[in-house]
Amino acid sequence: MRILFIGDIVGKPARNFLKEALPKIRKEEKIDFIIANGENAAGGSSITPDTAREVFDCGVDVITTGDHVFKKKESREVLASMEVVRPLNYGELAAGKGYLVKELKGVKVAVVNLLGRVFMNPLDCPFKAIRDNIEDIKSQAKIIIIDMHAEATSEKMAMGYFLAQKVTAVVGTHTHIPTADERIIEGFTAYITDAGMSGSFDSILGREKHQVIEHFLTNMPVRFNLAQSDVRIQGVIIEVEEASGKALSIKRIECKQEV
Repeated sequence: MRILFIGDIVGKPARNFLKEALPKIRKEEKIDFIIANGENAAGGSSITPDTAREVFDCGVDVITTGDHVFKKKESREVLASMEVVRPLNYGELAAGKGYLVKELKGVKVAVVNLLGRVFMNPLDCPFKAIRDNIEDIKSQAKIIIIDMHAEATSEKMAMGYFLAQKVTAVVGTHTHIPTADERIIEGFTAYITDAGMSGSFDSILGREKHQVIEHFLTNMPVRFNLAQSDVRIQGVIIEVEEASGKALSIKRIECKQEV
């Protein structure tokens, strides 16, 4: 099985390009299953039913999220009715679910969302959250993909080694900056610290440059509008041995929108 994991989708520019590019990527790369981080899909923050449907209509199978997921009240409807997960370590009382299992042609894939705590708002411990749930998840699916949505590279890497040989892949998201450290840990678990971003690269993390710079210069609140040009899709492709759930390879991809 070949799984495509798409880095953080930032607003309408990314959604529009996904419609154009994803069918071509799926065909050329022989992709079987697509996961996308969509916590910035709606106007650059959170997710709504309409934006989630747009992403699913592009061919995405499961959407993961992160720390911005609840910034729009409509996200609760998304989490209740669609194949969208929020971080598992929000706890059992939060709206939505922290993982789901989807079957494709007789093969079950579990997708788990975790949220880091270093330089982030405090939540339950992501290491304890996955430790307490991993056996139940493994009883449902051999292929397990973790979206580790976190700021600190050390925390993401620690999760990769913590889950080595227990899950198929640990893919980092949140920083919107792709890293060049893809690897297979202990001969089993694919890992990358950050899969990157889907959105405008003539920007600062998908936002208009001058507005972000103004904020740094003045320390005053500034509205960050979405940038529109040089739109790209970034992510990783993971090849998986279905019988064991072992990752065989991981490679970065980037697709640029033609002007």
